[in-house]
Amino acid sequence: MDSSLIEGSLVTDLKNIRKDMINIAGGKGANLGELISMGIRVPPGFVITSHAYKYFISYNKLDEKIKEIFEKEKDDEIISSKIRELILSSQIPPDLANQILSAYENLSKLVGKEILVAVRSSATAEDIESASFAGQQETYLNVSKGELLDAVKKVWASLYTARAISYRRFKGIDQITVEMAVVVQKMVNSRSAGVMFTLHPVTGDRNYIMIESSWGLGEAVVSGKVTPDEVVIEKSSLKIVEKKVSHKILKIVYDREKRQNIIINLSNEEADQMSISDEEAIELARLALKIEEHYGRPMDIEWAIDADMKFPDNVFIVQARPETYWTSKQIERKKEEVKVSVGKVLTKGLPASPGIAYGKARVILDVKEAKDFEKGDILVTKMTDPDWVPIMKIASAIVTDEGGMTSHAAIVSRELGIPAVVGTGNATKVIKDGEEITVDAIRGIIYEGKLTFETEEKKEATQPVSVGGISRDVLLSLYPVTATKIYMNLGQPDIIHKYLDLPFDGIGLMRIEFIVSEWIKYHPLYLIKTGKPELFVDKLAEGISMVASAIYPRPVVVRFSDFKTNEYKRLIGGEEFEPEERNPMIGWRGVSRYVSPQYEPAFRLEVRAIRKVREEMGLKNVWVMFPFVRTTWELEKAIKIMEEEGVRRGQDFKVWIMAEVPSVVVLADKFSQLVDGFSIGSNDLAQLTLGVDRDSDLLARMGYYDERDPAVLESIKRLIKVAHKYGRTVSICGQAPSVYPEINEFLVRQGIDSISVNPDAVIQVKRQVASIEQKIMLEKLRKK
Repeated sequence: MDSSLIEGSLVTDLKNIRKDMINIAGGKGANLGELISMGIRVPPGFVITSHAYKYFISYNKLDEKIKEIFEKEKDDEIISSKIRELILSSQIPPDLANQILSAYENLSKLVGKEILVAVRSSATAEDIESASFAGQQETYLNVSKGELLDAVKKVWASLYTARAISYRRFKGIDQITVEMAVVVQKMVNSRSAGVMFTLHPVTGDRNYIMIESSWGLGEAVVSGKVTPDEVVIEKSSLKIVEKKVSHKILKIVYDREKRQNIIINLSNEEADQMSISDEEAIELARLALKIEEHYGRPMDIEWAIDADMKFPDNVFIVQARPETYWTSKQIERKKEEVKVSVGKVLTKGLPASPGIAYGKARVILDVKEAKDFEKGDILVTKMTDPDWVPIMKIASAIVTDEGGMTSHAAIVSRELGIPAVVGTGNATKVIKDGEEITVDAIRGIIYEGKLTFETEEKKEATQPVSVGGISRDVLLSLYPVTATKIYMNLGQPDIIHKYLDLPFDGIGLMRIEFIVSEWIKYHPLYLIKTGKPELFVDKLAEGISMVASAIYPRPVVVRFSDFKTNEYKRLIGGEEFEPEERNPMIGWRGVSRYVSPQYEPAFRLEVRAIRKVREEMGLKNVWVMFPFVRTTWELEKAIKIMEEEGVRRGQDFKVWIMAEVPSVVVLADKFSQLVDGFSIGSNDLAQLTLGVDRDSDLLARMGYYDERDPAVLESIKRLIKVAHKYGRTVSICGQAPSVYPEINEFLVRQGIDSISVNPDAVIQVKRQVASIEQKIMLEKLRKK
């Protein structure tokens, strides 16, 4: 649509608006009109343009009066009060009023009955790339024909709320030249509503879409009145990779008899029920991708699902604007290594704006009580709305009871660049006013007192290393970049510091056997019997956290215990619990232990240690791996036990299995539906594929035991192919890649995702893999 065709129009249909008409329709109106032009489902409506606002101001001779108020007054509250009173007491020109009511009549005819509408602010400096204006101006819902003209004036007046004035001053936007358009749309009878981002709003990862949802009107999510349900969808496959149901305490709905929005407290059953179906979430993601592709940048999108319509016609987009935090050119994220210092945990929530802060907690339930809030204090409250922004700007951190990743507190904190943890559920109850606290908004944990965190930009870059005194950054630049990840195997956690200068992408295999045998020393069932199970949990968590914190945020794949019966028997108290086995190598080990009644309690201790590391210590980079898996039914049972202990697969928690028994290869399609990835144990896989005791010197000398055997390689090839068909990752952690360069070429050509080797082989294998990848690319170019 040519903007010149509607230049000067006072009222126009949304269908006539495009994204470059912000000066006419404001940010919201321009984006909604653009969505309609793309074929996106948007509630029908019209725009009362900025020209209408200027006409109203001119008609009532308010220009000079507004300018004079800004010149005379310094207090934003006084400025706001005086200008809003001017606007609300003035008359809408009769011809403009007639045009607005006529547009309403046409909209009602389109729907087939007199309707209720949403009257929404759309300022000419709103919803632009550099400023979100989250909640700065007013919107009025469920407005009838008789209320329409008054609602329009209220929206115009909201251009001068104290918070909007303050925000424009903060962003350097001229207070006098800004104008207001008004969007009027048919109300959606929202069964569910919420917000979605076409990137992860905390990490900025553009591979995912995050949807936040709650019952009723979307105001509950945007304002932070509830902690919403979350759905994370992978863009490339449009598959749901994570889903979290929150306890939603209320919903906001329109009461037709009272003619106003009301808050309804939810029963426990409805509060804990997912507010959006999988098919609705995927449909929203599909629309979001289309919107992002059209705009060419990450987007912040509001949506609603109509209770009166059928899928997919019930899925509406009600607002779309550029995402302002991660796409801001002024923001540079530091790559930090954060080493956790464990203290008393007061509460936990969602890490909405990353960072760490220490200070005095100020528990404030009403913004009117925040007069003695001092710069550097930590704001602890139930939720925030735009009235809180002046306080938020001087806070060192924000902690809220309610709200999700896209709540007002989360968005504004990210924009202000201050740490924020939201959706704790109980912060205002468990944190005392005036108490000294530490907010770890990288992991979402609030600690009592002041903790010591090593948070610095890659300190190794300035430390000399043992290769001719070359700094780590220079040393790393000598190592080639590889598409195939190079992981490292590790068994002894207290030597991780020796390897921090190596160019590895994570720990592909962390064996916990060393922690059990050297740090704990007792058989876990003996500790349970003697009433000391927490010794096992605490020591195991300590060892895992030592590694995970040192390399954070790189992943650490922790393999659950894989002792054999003879090895368990050597632990203190082990004789009582371990049977005699002729061949422990293929006996009672791995998952078969976890699902057996006699050992299951001990396995639960291992899971509790993982949960402690991830939740109490906030080390979300810890994943797990099940060893020596034989059957799908035993794996399903073991995963269920893990889930009963509160540890579940999700976007930031991956579950792998060792592929060392041939049955895993044979049934790779079945196993792929249960886990996120596989790690090939080439030692055991060769042994069991070839029927050879890998410890037999006789058979080894005769050439029987060889991980390069065609049967072993064919098994690996099949596993990679099938796993990738289901979108699963494949790694290898056996000895072969460290010893045989030809194995690495085979693995890379088959498309393996990562190779995990012992520390002494990291550099060598990384260079080999880089050379192989370049060779493959050169071959493809020559073929072309």
